[in-house]
Amino acid sequence: MPHLELADCSLWFVQRGDGPDIIWIPGGDNVAEDWDDQIAEFAGSYRNTAFDPRGAGRTKSHRPPPWSIADMARDCADLIRAVCKPPVYVAGLSMGSFVTLQVAIDFPELVRCAIAMGTAAKPTGFCRDWMKAEVEFRKAGGRLSPEFAVHHYGAFMYPSDVLGNDELWYRLKPFIERSYGERESEHLIAQWQACIEFDVEDRLKHCQVPIHVIGFSQDMQAPPALGRRAAALAPNGNFHLLEGLGHLSLSGHRPETVNGEIRKIIESY
Repeated sequence: MPHLELADCSLWFVQRGDGPDIIWIPGGDNVAEDWDDQIAEFAGSYRNTAFDPRGAGRTKSHRPPPWSIADMARDCADLIRAVCKPPVYVAGLSMGSFVTLQVAIDFPELVRCAIAMGTAAKPTGFCRDWMKAEVEFRKAGGRLSPEFAVHHYGAFMYPSDVLGNDELWYRLKPFIERSYGERESEHLIAQWQACIEFDVEDRLKHCQVPIHVIGFSQDMQAPPALGRRAAALAPNGNFHLLEGLGHLSLSGHRPETVNGEIRKIIESY
């Protein structure tokens, strides 16, 4: 689990398994290890690589914010060239799904197919307004206590299935706390501001990479209508809706459902 030294950042990544390459890109506030449920599933037949994006985990940017989704896509492309055999499968969630779309657009020669989960070609409406409100709250010096942060973000991460199941909630609560209990406002602002400014609607129309968008029916952060629109914009776009899942159900809640859908997509190639 080394660092890859790039021009302006030291990128932490993990790699497990053998076979065709899958790149897993975390969402905002998340890190490489948050893909453990997926890497464990695919390590038997694929080489899995995940990294900490700028602003989270052990990756160290040598350039202060602001960063863009395009910056993170270049980091990902450099990682693919350095430790993988392209073209690769690229899968991302939330902010990582934005990076996934950006990689497919900017570096199509590196991508066999792109799987974007909980995504949008451009955040609009509630999705955008919520992120803007969070950023403004942090810029004004606002800070959530760890206990409040766990419950605030937990409600955005998981569906009512989890919130109404005491056993499941207490099993997932430490994972939520690890990701959201303590966040440096500067880095949270940098990641979320990059998401607010993300817009590939026009460029997606000309991207020939096969793009599979997975939406979750109970996703509050990225309502599936946004993902459906992104898939419709792409010439080779496909939309998959998973019922009863929330934004982060692929971790701890129903990973087997998401993994099964990803496997069907990958094996179709």
